[in-house]
Amino acid sequence: MAKVIQRPKLTLAEMLYLPAILGGLLITVRHFFDTLLGRKKVTMRYPEERWDNHLPDYYRGAPALVKDEHGRERCVACQLCEFICPPRAIRIIPEEIPSNDPWAKVEKRPKEFEINMIRCIYCGLCQEVCPEQAIFLKKDYSFVGYSRQDMIHNKEKLYELGGTMTGLVHKWNEKK
Repeated sequence: MAKVIQRPKLTLAEMLYLPAILGGLLITVRHFFDTLLGRKKVTMRYPEERWDNHLPDYYRGAPALVKDEHGRERCVACQLCEFICPPRAIRIIPEEIPSNDPWAKVEKRPKEFEINMIRCIYCGLCQEVCPEQAIFLKKDYSFVGYSRQDMIHNKEKLYELGGTMTGLVHKWNEKK
C-alpha cells in the first residue's frame, strides 16, 4: 500500500522564488565585498603559489610505477590494472623473463607499459587492484606536454615518476 504525502502549500513569495533569488543575491554581494576589501582570498597565484602543502591525504594524483629497494621492478604484468581501467588509459605488453635471470621464478614482466595521461581519470582503481603494489597514485597534479605523444607516459617515465618503494614484494617472497 502506497503512502500518500501531501505537498505543503506555497506562499505567494515562494511561488515567485523571491526568497531564493534574494538569498542568492545577498551571498553574491557579501562575496563581492569580502573580495574587494581583501578580507577573503579567493584566487591562487599559480605557479608562484602551489597546493603542495595543502593537498589532503585522500588526494588522488597521477599513477606511477615503483621499484623495490634493490632497483627491481615490482610489476609482474598481470594486466589487472589494464583490465579494470574505465577509460582504457593503460596498455601493457608482457614478456617472459629469461630462464637464466636470477628472478626467473616470476613468469613475466612488462615489456611495454604505457599510461595515456590524457585519458586517465585519476580514479585510483589501478592502485587498488595491483596485487604486487607496483602502481601508486602520486601527489603530482601538474603534468604538461607540448603534444599528445608527450602525455603518453612509457615505462621509463612511469618509473622515473614513481621512484622506489620499500616493503614486502610478493613476487620475490620465497615462501609464496
